[in-house]
Formats: sequence, structure tokens, C-alpha cells
Amino acid sequence: MPLLLTGRGFRRDLEASGCLAVHAPLEGGAETRLLRRLRAAGYRTRMTSARGLGDPEVFLTQKHGVRPPHLGHQSVGRGAAVGEVQEVAPQLGELFVGNDPVALWLLEGQVLSRSELLSLCDLCRREPRLKIIVEMGGSRSLRWQPMTTLLQG
Repeated sequence: MPLLLTGRGFRRDLEASGCLAVHAPLEGGAETRLLRRLRAAGYRTRMTSARGLGDPEVFLTQKHGVRPPHLGHQSVGRGAAVGEVQEVAPQLGELFVGNDPVALWLLEGQVLSRSELLSLCDLCRREPRLKIIVEMGGSRSLRWQPMTTLLQG
């Protein structure tokens, strides 16, 4: 249980690799404990789902356009059949205000493709303040490894 009390080993591995693959117990609780430890260490944190992420780099760091879902028979007079593009702010935009490090916890990361996981690793390499934790599935106990190690094996 000392791992969950301090979180130092987790934070040390996160800072060393930048992007971690985590297998957490399905009953939950480990994510919020570790995020609380990261906040106490000065990180700004966010937890979100990996489902519907699209292009991870654009979705997380750049202003981008999103079309609303098609809801059946609609007028094509103004916005075409697919609807008007709505501009959406980047999800991590306000977290980068200041000099604090940023930690993003992605739930359901097993739905991401290999190329999307690699782009998350590249994003962490280009933005040294950003650390990403991707939950890759369940396990009996909390365990993690660098994302690059998971992708190699």
C-alpha cells in the first residue's frame, strides 16, 4: 500500500518517460488517488475519455472545427447537409497558463490505435510540461510502464 500513500514512484516514472500506459483495478479509485498526489506535487490535472478523441494532437492543443451530428432530414439551405462547422477550443488550452506541469489521464485508452498512441508520445516529447497517462485496461493491481515499452512489445 505504500505506493498509493506517496505516489513518488509513479510520479518519478511519469516524469522520466512523459507518457505512461496504466493498467488499473476495475473497481476504480487508483486514478483519483494518483491524480490527487500529482496535484499536491504542483501538477494541473485533467481526466477525460479517449473515446471520440479524433486526432489527439489537434483535439488537445489546437483550436479545431467540429461538425454537429446529422439528425436526419434537415434543411440544406444554409449549412449544407452535414451542418455548419463549430470552432472548439483545445481541451488543454487553459491548463497551459502559467509554468505548472500538466497531467492528462485518458480513460479507455485501449480504443486508441498504435499511431494515435505514438502521436501522444511525440506530443509529450515536444511539450516537456505535458505528461499523459493512458489507461490501457484492467488489472488485479495497479501497474504501469512507459508507453514506448508497451508499443515495442
